[in-house]
Amino acid sequence: MERNAQEELKAHLMATNEEFQKLASHHSELAHQLDALEALPHLTQDQELEETRLKKLKLRLKDQMEAIMSQYRSQQVA
Repeated sequence: MERNAQEELKAHLMATNEEFQKLASHHSELAHQLDALEALPHLTQDQELEETRLKKLKLRLKDQMEAIMSQYRSQQVA
C-alpha cells in the first residue's frame, strides 16, 4: 500500500475506530517510555529488561493496529 494512502487510513481509523485509537494511544505512550530509557547513558539490568518488555508490547500493539487496518481494507474491497 502506498505510504500516503496508509497514513490516510490511519487518520481515518483514529477518527472513527475507538479500539484503534486506544491501541495507537498506548503505542505512543510506550514509545515515549522507550525514548526516556534510551536517553539514559547506561541502563541497569532491570532497565534493560523493562526496555525489552516495552519493545515487545509496543510491537504487539502495532501488530493489532495492522490487523485492524487490514480488516478495514478487506471490508472496503468486498
